[in-house]
Amino acid sequence: MRFADELKSAVTPRAALLVLGVLALQLLFIASYVGALHNPKPTDVPFGVVAPGAAAEQTADKLKKLPGDPLDPRVLKDEAAARHQIMNRDIDGALLVDPRGTTDTLLVASGGGTALSRTLTSLVTDVDAAEKRTVKTDDVAPASDQDFNGLSSFYLVVGWCVGGYLCASILAISAGSRASNVPRAVIRLGTMALYAIVGGLGGAVIIGPILGALPGSVLGLWGLGALVIFGVGAITLALQALTGIVGIGLAVLLVVIGGNPSAGGAFPLPMLPPFWEAIGPWLQPGAGTWVARSIAYFDGNSITRPLLVLAAWALLGIVVTLALSARRKTHNSGTIDLSGTNYGSGSRRFE
Repeated sequence: MRFADELKSAVTPRAALLVLGVLALQLLFIASYVGALHNPKPTDVPFGVVAPGAAAEQTADKLKKLPGDPLDPRVLKDEAAARHQIMNRDIDGALLVDPRGTTDTLLVASGGGTALSRTLTSLVTDVDAAEKRTVKTDDVAPASDQDFNGLSSFYLVVGWCVGGYLCASILAISAGSRASNVPRAVIRLGTMALYAIVGGLGGAVIIGPILGALPGSVLGLWGLGALVIFGVGAITLALQALTGIVGIGLAVLLVVIGGNPSAGGAFPLPMLPPFWEAIGPWLQPGAGTWVARSIAYFDGNSITRPLLVLAAWALLGIVVTLALSARRKTHNSGTIDLSGTNYGSGSRRFE
């Protein structure tokens, strides 16, 4: 009986529920990462075709009918249009057919993900080989030789995300998972903002000037990092304000379990299964990775939508955190303290 009593005292029902929650997160982590990354293959990759006359449509139709639908080809008027669309991140590659010879040119952009550029090279090489033609590859936006497999931008954003939810979690653990009033919520959000500014700068300087792993504007990456960190931290604070300490687990579910494998880091979005490809651009790791690569390799093109996504997460976190803090204060405004004195809404009370 003594052991049973000790067990009940040591493992409370609340602790047991939290342990079950951790187990669920663990299993979801495995399912999400393995499900997204165990069998990458291209599907409907936006792809340009440049060829004279009827050969353009014929080549596009041939590529469209490849088994497994790896490509989503569209005819472009010339090489300049193909290069422009690649740099604008509208397409991921293009085939320039040379009707006067047997060697075609494949345009790729390894800065957007080396796994995809390698896959396109292999795929188009096999297609042309079946026609007794050869392919030469031209990398329009090459990844830095210090950016192995194009992963530096992804790891940078993951680091920023980790900093965001860890900082918010520490604020909750050290001073209560829910801010007791609006001023305290504002202080927490302000602390997150200061942390985001410093953390964003630190990440940009480390990956650029110090390690030389990622080219591009340090100021641009700094701004991106601050937005990513603050957005993740703000939504973590909001989830904690909504559910208490469980909010930390929900933030992990959202950012780590859902966001990281769908971010297009190890394998760009067109190589992921449909579910992860669909959610990736709408979560912080995916939006952040896209913008980081655009800043580094694509002249800052095609960043409006992902920046709006990141800003929307930050705004949602701010609104929910402040709203729930205001509601909490209103709810507590008529409570009775330990001495039995009733504090009305206009009276001073202890928090």
